[in-house]
Amino acid sequence: MLLWLLRICYIALLLGAAAFTFVTMYDPNVGGGVLPAVLGTVAVLALGGVIIWTDLREKEKDLKVISATFFGLLFGLLVGQLIAFPVEPVIRAVCAGFTEATQQQLVNVSRLLITMICCYATISLLLQTRDEFRFIIPYVEFSKQVKGGRALVLDTSVIIDGRIADVCDTRMIDTKLVVPRFVLNELQAIADSSDKMKRNRGRRGLDILKRLQSNPKIELVVQDSVGEVKTGEKVKVDERLVLFTKAIGGRVVTNDFNLNKIAQLQGVDVINLNEVANALKTVALPGEYLQLKVAKAGDQPGQGVGYLDDGTMVVIEQGRNQIGNEVSIIVTSVLQTPAGRMIFGRMEARPSGSFVPVGSSGSYQPVQTTGNTSATHRPVTLDTPGPTPPVKPNTEPPKS
Repeated sequence: MLLWLLRICYIALLLGAAAFTFVTMYDPNVGGGVLPAVLGTVAVLALGGVIIWTDLREKEKDLKVISATFFGLLFGLLVGQLIAFPVEPVIRAVCAGFTEATQQQLVNVSRLLITMICCYATISLLLQTRDEFRFIIPYVEFSKQVKGGRALVLDTSVIIDGRIADVCDTRMIDTKLVVPRFVLNELQAIADSSDKMKRNRGRRGLDILKRLQSNPKIELVVQDSVGEVKTGEKVKVDERLVLFTKAIGGRVVTNDFNLNKIAQLQGVDVINLNEVANALKTVALPGEYLQLKVAKAGDQPGQGVGYLDDGTMVVIEQGRNQIGNEVSIIVTSVLQTPAGRMIFGRMEARPSGSFVPVGSSGSYQPVQTTGNTSATHRPVTLDTPGPTPPVKPNTEPPKS
């Protein structure tokens, strides 16, 4: 709103300048007529119109380009004046046979040409090196300050996955979600695929976008490219997504492990939903006991595979012969990767009732209950049962 108010004020000042130009040039006492006044007014309006058109056309402005142009023009004027000052006596000496007026005109023309050449050279140099050049005023450096959260750029995989919609329903995300136009086109191409599985995945992705768009708690924007790819250049969607995110200064939200690595190599922040889900899962520590059902055989001989309620895969040593049965296992190790979490364990005999393990000796003792003084707390060993008491022989005579 403030920007449009500024534009309206500028247009009002432009019209006033055009009217002042017409009145000044049309005054017969100054020596002007109707045609020069009209031409001057048209020139003022045309120049102001070009400035407004450029401002409206270039919506995504780069502060580096603006600062490089400004400082390049400033340095060009300074260098041009410094070069033109010693050149003036040389021109007057060479053109000594001409009149004073002619010499002055030649000096003015040479000064103008030198200044234009210097301005062009300095602006071109700073525009080409704007990423490496820093404008420093003594002990103060101007740097970009970003307030608030950066935009989250959604990948095709995370849209089809659908968990991003559930996360947004929790009101944990308060930043803008951006879907590039080429990601939307890719989803549409997948939805129109002849493969039934791909077609279902594409339609699911479009449904998730519709759900995100109708969510009043978040802001979803479908944005066109910002010039990160040249016209006619063929770039993969993943690479184009990284360039797009880097151009707008956002963060990529994805489930793709390869895209995660590519973005990190190019200095783009990534939010992997698998890593977020793993961080929210219950941690299983080595030595803990789990009760689960063996679902299928593992890759290695004798291994069985089971799953927790949250989908975490558990690899069970020597559990292949227990497929379809519920077993008690002890966790031996936990493998945490960006692709997910895997738990490794082995089957462990565990007594029934309220027993707890005693250290690492493999023995158990009953849990002490309140108010029961007759409970014994002697450890019960499962691995090596105690000796069986001998049976006394029956020496009594048989009864008649």
